[in-house]
Amino acid sequence: MIPVNLSEVSEFRLLGFSEVSHLHPLLFVVLFSLYILTLMANIVIALIINGDNTLHIPMYFFLTQLSCLDICYLSVIVPKILENLMVGTIGISKIGCAMQMFFFLFFGVAECFLLAAMSFDRYVAICYPLHYTIIMNSRACKSLVAGTYICGTAVGLIHTIITFSLPFCGIVINHFFCEIQPLLELLCGNTSPSEIQVIVVAVFAIVSPFLLIIYSYICIISTILKMSSAESRQKAFSTCSSHLLVVILFYGTASSMYLRPKSCYSASVDKLLSLSYTVVTPLLNPIIYSLRNEEVKGALRKRWRNINFV
Repeated sequence: MIPVNLSEVSEFRLLGFSEVSHLHPLLFVVLFSLYILTLMANIVIALIINGDNTLHIPMYFFLTQLSCLDICYLSVIVPKILENLMVGTIGISKIGCAMQMFFFLFFGVAECFLLAAMSFDRYVAICYPLHYTIIMNSRACKSLVAGTYICGTAVGLIHTIITFSLPFCGIVINHFFCEIQPLLELLCGNTSPSEIQVIVVAVFAIVSPFLLIIYSYICIISTILKMSSAESRQKAFSTCSSHLLVVILFYGTASSMYLRPKSCYSASVDKLLSLSYTVVTPLLNPIIYSLRNEEVKGALRKRWRNINFV
C-alpha cells in the first residue's frame, strides 16, 4: 500500500456493505424502519417520564438520560449507513470522520458510565433504603450525569486527537462509519502503540464502570437474599432486572468489539457487532424498560387513556 499523507487528502471512503450490494434495498428498508422505531420509542419513554410526576425519581431521571444518549448515539451512525446503502461507497471528509469518531466515543463512553450510575442508584435504593432520598438527591443525580459526560468528552477527545495525528497509508475504510479498528488498519508502520491505546481506553471506558456495576450487584443480591419476605425479594429483583438486561446487552457487544487483539479482527464480524450495539441495543433499551417495568407501563396506559379521552 502506498503511504498517503492525511494532510494531503480531503476525505476517506466508506465501503459500507459493498460485499452484499444486492441486499442494499432490503437493508435500507430494515435499518430505516429500525431507526424511526428506535427514535419514537426513546422519545416516548422520555416524554412519558417527564410528563408523569410519579416518575420524577432518580431511577427514571437516569432512564431519561439513557434515552437521550441512545437517540444521539444512533443519529451519529445511522444516517451515514442509509446514505451508503442508497449510493454505495461514499466519501466523508477527514474532519467529518474525526467528528464522527469523537461523538461516537463520547456518547458510547457516556452510556457506559451512565449504566454504572444507574447501578449505583439501585445499590443505594436496596442496600440503604432509609438513606436513599438523602444520598440520591437532585444534586447528586445531576453530578453523576455530568460526570458521565465529562468522561465521554475526555475519552473522545484524547482518542480522536491521537488517532488523527498519526500517518495513514490509505483512505478506504472497510466499514460503514469511522470506527476505531478499521482506521487502525490504515495506519502506517507499527500499529502496536495504537492498539495499546485502544485497549487502555477500553479498560477505562468499559471495564472500569463494568467492575463498579458487578460490585453493586454483588451487594444488591447479597442484601436481597437476606430479606425475610418473598414479596420483598421479588419486588427488589424486579427493579433491577431491566437495568441488568440492558447492561448485559451493551457490555456484551462492546467488550467483544474492543477487548480483542487485532489478530482476531474481521471486517464482516466487526460490521455485525457494530450494528448490534449501534442499532439493535438502542431499540431494545426502551422496550425492556417499558415491558418489564410496571410503573412505566402504568404511565403509558394512563397517557393512552388521556389521548383516547381527548
